[in-house]
Amino acid sequence: MSATVRDDVVKTASPLFNPRDPEFIRNPYPTYHRLRRQGSLQWNAAGNHWIATSHAVCASILKDRRFGRRYEAMVENIYGRGMMGETCFRLLGMTMLMQEPPAHTRQRGLVSQVFSARRVGLLRPRVRALVSELLDGLEPRGTMDVIRDFAHILPVTVICDMLGVPEEDRWLFADSATISTRMLDPVPMNALELHEANAMFEEQGAYFTDLFERRRRDPGDDLISALIKVGDEGGLTTDELLANVWLLFAAGHETTRNLIGNGLLALHAQRNALRRLQADPTLIPAAVIELLRYDSPVQYVGRLAFEDVQIGEATIRKNQIVLCLVGAGNRDPAVFPDPDQIRLDRLDNKPLSFGGGIHHCLGAQLTQIEGQEALAGILGRLPGMRLRDADHPSWQPNFAIRGLRTLPASW
Repeated sequence: MSATVRDDVVKTASPLFNPRDPEFIRNPYPTYHRLRRQGSLQWNAAGNHWIATSHAVCASILKDRRFGRRYEAMVENIYGRGMMGETCFRLLGMTMLMQEPPAHTRQRGLVSQVFSARRVGLLRPRVRALVSELLDGLEPRGTMDVIRDFAHILPVTVICDMLGVPEEDRWLFADSATISTRMLDPVPMNALELHEANAMFEEQGAYFTDLFERRRRDPGDDLISALIKVGDEGGLTTDELLANVWLLFAAGHETTRNLIGNGLLALHAQRNALRRLQADPTLIPAAVIELLRYDSPVQYVGRLAFEDVQIGEATIRKNQIVLCLVGAGNRDPAVFPDPDQIRLDRLDNKPLSFGGGIHHCLGAQLTQIEGQEALAGILGRLPGMRLRDADHPSWQPNFAIRGLRTLPASW
């Protein structure tokens, strides 16, 4: 997987950036601006991959069928050979997220039959009621951790409702986010993190396998029952069913939780935008898109070249990997004027936060509905809310998925 680059393409044996640096995790955007000024596509010899930093290059690669997912090659690039036998990598590799046609087409087609836009759209009243119920309990307290007490509970409840996970079983999914998202980083997990990731997949896998059997005996009006039916008819294997149910669960809450946390932190840092939003709640749908752009829960997406591809002055060779830094693309001044400012009036605002091409996030609509209802509820019910420690927030030590550990608030 050796690189071939032209003499006029940026190349270095030193890392272009350190995704585990606490300062980078706290605020990656100055680094992104520096990298973009150096070049929109650069070879990172230390990581044995390319990085794309501009909106145009990221967007083109995500839609280009000469690039795609070959998960085993991407794991090998980070860890070396022989890791696909690990439970966490084996199951993640079987999800539609990590597959290419024809397996991706078959899996996504079956999942889309039940995780449809119509079904998701009908969830808005339920999401609104859950927001109200959560705030009914929180408002009299005068304080909360936005992440633990609200941003995590809301989407976990929604996706568990959709999947048909009984309330008494939901404790199992209380604290798996950091482990599961760490797997996506380009810096390898250590032995303890790998053990914890495997244990999480094994525990949740055993639970869902048992739930599948219960739903086969006694189907309900839920996603798992529907997936079992279309899966049996369309040829989903048990492992594929398990992998994609886990994907729906993980993706169904992680992005929303971080949208709410990242978004509220950003609004309180740029109070003119916050005040405008409080004065005009009709701007909330536009605000959700802008907050997804401003501090995206997804910071990079990996792609592998299926053939030699020329982009500008760079020749990306077959089987080389490109990290599309969508967080950098979302702050590209060539596309977004004043990219470091929250602007609720952006026209044709199209961030890269949900990816692109055939792998565009299936849950994008659900995330936006939950984000809209969460913002409307918090801004309407808690207009005087203040964030504590907002100048020194506590971030999860991840790169691929960006989110806060905690966000204390009072009112």
